[in-house]
Amino acid sequence: MTMSENSSSPKLLWTHPAPHTTNLHRFKEHIKQKFKVELGPETAANSLHQWSIDNPAAFWAEVWEFTGVKSSRPFTKVVDESAPIFPRPAWFEGAKLNFAENLLYPASIKDDSDIAVIAATEISKESVTWKQLREKVRRCTAALRRCGLKEGDRVAGYVGNHVNTLVAALSTSAIGAIWTATSPDVGATAVLERFAQIEPSVLFVDNAVIYNGKTHDNIGKAREIVKQLPSVRTIVVFPSVATHQSSISPKELRAGQEYLLYPAFLSLGSHNSDLRFAQLDPDHPLYILYSSGTTGKPKCIVHGAAGTLIQHKKEHQLCSDMGPGDIFFQFTTVAWMMWHYNVSALASGATVLLYDGSPFRPPVDGNGDLAIPRLIDELGVTCFGTSAKYLSMLEQNKTMPHEKFAMEKLRAIYSTGSVLAPSTFEYVYKAFGPNINLGSITGGTDIISLFGAPSPLVPVYSGEIQCMGLGMAVQAWSPDGKPVENEPGDLVCTKAFPCMPVKFWGVNGEEAYKRSYFEQFPGVWHHGDFVKVNSQTRGLLMLGRSDGILKPSGVRFGSSEIYNVLLSKFPHEFEDALCIGRRRPADVDETVILFVKMAPSYTLTDALVTKIKDTIRADCSARHVPALIDATPEIPVTTNGKKIEVAVKQILCGMDVKTSASVSNPGCLDWYREWTATH
Repeated sequence: MTMSENSSSPKLLWTHPAPHTTNLHRFKEHIKQKFKVELGPETAANSLHQWSIDNPAAFWAEVWEFTGVKSSRPFTKVVDESAPIFPRPAWFEGAKLNFAENLLYPASIKDDSDIAVIAATEISKESVTWKQLREKVRRCTAALRRCGLKEGDRVAGYVGNHVNTLVAALSTSAIGAIWTATSPDVGATAVLERFAQIEPSVLFVDNAVIYNGKTHDNIGKAREIVKQLPSVRTIVVFPSVATHQSSISPKELRAGQEYLLYPAFLSLGSHNSDLRFAQLDPDHPLYILYSSGTTGKPKCIVHGAAGTLIQHKKEHQLCSDMGPGDIFFQFTTVAWMMWHYNVSALASGATVLLYDGSPFRPPVDGNGDLAIPRLIDELGVTCFGTSAKYLSMLEQNKTMPHEKFAMEKLRAIYSTGSVLAPSTFEYVYKAFGPNINLGSITGGTDIISLFGAPSPLVPVYSGEIQCMGLGMAVQAWSPDGKPVENEPGDLVCTKAFPCMPVKFWGVNGEEAYKRSYFEQFPGVWHHGDFVKVNSQTRGLLMLGRSDGILKPSGVRFGSSEIYNVLLSKFPHEFEDALCIGRRRPADVDETVILFVKMAPSYTLTDALVTKIKDTIRADCSARHVPALIDATPEIPVTTNGKKIEVAVKQILCGMDVKTSASVSNPGCLDWYREWTATH
């Protein structure tokens, strides 16, 4: 249903037609009866949320039971509620479990012949039953064990979003090893900055990928990566594009490295071995994800098994009302946390749709904008996750999918990656239908889940994230560390939560962990987002990043990735550079701008600009390429020589910047103010 309120309130766009039928309603009634508490009206946004953060141990214990976490040994203690948020407290002490087992054997699935996974590309579709998925994981797990993989080892994927990738990741976690991945559109330099730090022993790669109707070889970049990853013992190549022939020469391998096509790799394992799951501690490392690399190499963020599992089960079953019969399709690459979020829906009995290709794949009816809606309609997708950028592009193109496709089963759209504009909220209800739970959500790589979540019990208001996630003590804080509402503040979380990273990889990991989240407000998680809490609706308004991370089209990366390319490929032309993301009030997306300070006797020409863009595209990805490159006379720095990105970003975004005493050359900021006035 579509409604509106008075002009002083945000526009009401949706309420659930039958909230009493939802999992969250049943959970809420269970809490009321068991704990003898009054939780307020059905649609009161903060009733259950307040109880969940006031009683974290009781809340998470009930989530564990209600959502059906499978463990071979029960926990003896949820968490020490008196412990500080850092160092990270232990969760679910005493329990033994396996993440992959929870995804492959959800209690809600009774028929092994039901479909677990649908995989689609621009040219094909395939379905995999639960029985077939388990068999695929059994064979891959046996082969990995035969290759000597053991608990705690790292397995890396340089791969697309397809069934073999999912099987490799689940097989890795079945053994108790740690999975990490990045997609083939990322250049070798950026891959090595990540994988070299964690020293994987097994590397899975695609032979090629198909994108926008073209086949792109992946082995050429894989050769370069393998040369510089001596830790890798086994290289496994997926024949993802059957017609594409490519191989790595034995001469390109180091001693002790083995190159195998996937069928030959699978033949290493025993054909009659059982699918065995290592029973592990709750905080056993599961995934390694990577920070944007703003101030150096990307940080290696290690996420634990139980925290990731229970958070995703909570968000899928309670916040999104997901379960058997649902098909969850998240458009994502394997490197984004949303891939991990997508595949975890298996643990709730939902079918997951993996799509590898362009969202505007070569059209068969003259309109590539309709490629994804056509897929949603054909396959009966019920929950669709995408980026705010994708939805805004459809809006700009005046695409109206609902006029072409009924999409009868679609009931929810989740938007993340960047801020969803109010106009796009209203566009979605016109373009996809009036009965959609449009969940603008926010969280991130750091927590592999959500701070701001959807809810079937809470209305959708234009421009707002529906509510704070259950169990997440989220607030907006002023610079002096006081909670604020109805005005901008820093997003913080004041209490520990299970999906906090278990650690950062590396010898200085604990120091980097503390510096990343706990320096701004000691003892409180500082996330780096600017938000506003609406005291009336309890919704969140996202105002962008409060740090120097770049997020064009919702893709998160750091300026140092650009700087590293300039340093390695242009050692003479530049003295320094400054890479900034600009988003002004009227802009629908963030624009990346690269300022370069030229070395003596060098000039920034059109040819050099083209060369810079081409190099960044090749070494990183097309999404890293700056929209504008211009020469600057000076780069602002602190008194200790650190480049000042945030002040320049604020200037470019039209804010009034007060010069900090830490700026050693404050006069140069006037140049950026003048540049902003003319660009």
